Amino acid sequence: MVWTPTPCTVRSVSFGAARNVEEGGSLTIIATALIDTGSKMDEVIYEEFKGTGNMELHLSRKIAEKRVFPAIDYNRSGTRKEELLTTQEELQKMWILRKIIHPMGEIDAMEFLINKLAMTKTNDDFFDMMKRS
Repeated sequence: MVWTPTPCTVRSVSFGAARNVEEGGSLTIIATALIDTGSKMDEVIYEEFKGTGNMELHLSRKIAEKRVFPAIDYNRSGTRKEELLTTQEELQKMWILRKIIHPMGEIDAMEFLINKLAMTKTNDDFFDMMKRS
């Protein structure tokens, strides 16, 4: 079997598209990747694409099997350069939340978030409640 870098070339061409348009804005691409398939090629392609994204949302089979939804692995998910998207005050609150959740297992973390978020209507309410507890 001969390997060709075609998937990686497609990535370069596609992600470069927004920069090739005069006064072009951003290009948003939503993609999914199934990993842990045992295929080395899947891992190589995943790692190549992973470096180009600015946000990763990891879903967890373990959480889904327990029927907890959304089945998000909170500790593995995140946004790069989040400091550019929010205020310094909100960023501090988010970092504190991550410190609280990090030691929890993935199922406990998601159940904790679902329960706490259900008790509030806004992010400000949520963080105020977290501060009190």
